[in-house]
Amino acid sequence: MISNQILQNTIEGLKSITRIDLGVMDTDGKTLATTFPEPGDYENAVLSFVESPAESQVIQGYQFFKIYDEHQLEYILIANGGSEDVYMVGKIAAFQIQNLLVAYKERFDKDNFIKNLLLDNLLLVDIYNRAKKLHIDTEVKRDIFIVETSRERDVSALESLRSVLGGKGKDFITAVDEKNIIVVKELGPGDGYPEMDKTAHEILDLLKAEGEENVRIAYGTIVNDIKEVSKSYKEAKLALDVGKIFFDEKEVIAYSALGIGRLIYQLPIPLCKMFIREIFEGKSPDEFDEETLTTINKFFENSLNVSETSRQLYIHRNTLVYRLDKLQKSTGLDLRVFEDAITFKIALMVVKYMKYMETLEY
Repeated sequence: MISNQILQNTIEGLKSITRIDLGVMDTDGKTLATTFPEPGDYENAVLSFVESPAESQVIQGYQFFKIYDEHQLEYILIANGGSEDVYMVGKIAAFQIQNLLVAYKERFDKDNFIKNLLLDNLLLVDIYNRAKKLHIDTEVKRDIFIVETSRERDVSALESLRSVLGGKGKDFITAVDEKNIIVVKELGPGDGYPEMDKTAHEILDLLKAEGEENVRIAYGTIVNDIKEVSKSYKEAKLALDVGKIFFDEKEVIAYSALGIGRLIYQLPIPLCKMFIREIFEGKSPDEFDEETLTTINKFFENSLNVSETSRQLYIHRNTLVYRLDKLQKSTGLDLRVFEDAITFKIALMVVKYMKYMETLEY
């Protein structure tokens, strides 16, 4: 059913052109939208018209019209006047509302289909049959974006995205839970991940311009068939979750950029604790002082390059070597050795993962 606001906007638009007042009632005679300056009592007239076989009728100086939704009587339109001109305006208004019903039903059906597609609730044969019925192309490149804002049920953000992207016809904007907005984006033949990253940042800029805060956007891998859309959605969802742990400074994160983080995210916590105990003999790498942690992180950022790290830390090369030697004595791991550096890096990520999971338990 069309919202009352849409009905109101429609008849106000027609009145601005024709100067004829219009009203839309439900089949019980309740007014849903009207441009009449004074409220009138049309209930009895509407009920009488609903029971009559006529499709249109002049009653007490007003034109009455029936509006159907798939052969089911849905609305009664009233036009102020009994002349031929008023009759024509009424017919046009009824036809316009009839078209709105069809358009909104199709939009609802498509939205419902996309939601079930994302959640993997459809059989393969149903996917192709329903896509064909809804005139949705099944063999084009698509990618899924998940947009998380700071507010639950963020209708304004959803409508903002629909107004910008929804007009492009073949993109779908929907929501499957209280927190996230999902964009199913159709790609051109030559589009790839650079275009995906650009689109993600365009969405980010749009929402920030609308006053949204703490926006995070994640996207999955590009798929070539409609049946794989749920796969890209699951990847985007994983990217959103993993990105909060290991890439919390990033507002846009791609599934392809998660690296080893997506593996660590799937480890059971007891196994993580065992790993840390075995590597550090009961200690935890996050117990190091701030200077040591800064040195370690900068060393990793510079791909284990001693000279570049010492330069960026504004310390002498020998000072950095001393710190690395001291760390080796306390942990048994020499970060200048590739294998030890990998072990230490993974340990830092595991600790970060465990701390994040602890926050979710409270």
